[in-house]
Amino acid sequence: MEDTFKTLARFQYSTEAQIIKGRLEADGIQVFLADNITIDTDPLVSNAIGGVKLKVLSNQFDEAKEILDSIQKYSVDDNGEPINCPSCESNQIELFSTVKDFKSLFWFIFGFLFGTLPFYMRHKYKCEDCKTEFNVK
Repeated sequence: MEDTFKTLARFQYSTEAQIIKGRLEADGIQVFLADNITIDTDPLVSNAIGGVKLKVLSNQFDEAKEILDSIQKYSVDDNGEPINCPSCESNQIELFSTVKDFKSLFWFIFGFLFGTLPFYMRHKYKCEDCKTEFNVK
């Protein structure tokens, strides 16, 4: 049972998983990535196959979980300081992309029809506590 792998986390893209993999390996944790080559080949299938799976040895799972939990998961500004919500002052802020204006919708449809990635995508921040969406200036 000691040499079986257990899924620690899932990521939409392999770059995120590679960063965490490097951090865990630096602390002596054995790490295996699953489906990263498939998603690198075609990023649009990431949600369909469940993303890149970061797996660790079962006997190192608790130690790896502690390390993963210690890493800042939320957005920071250019100086490395946490971004705070303008409404509730929470620092649990996530960056997300949105297709709510005409320009984003047009390029999304164009990319879908012609098999390319969208040329334009609008990005916003969203507070996980109060669900406020905002831009950072």
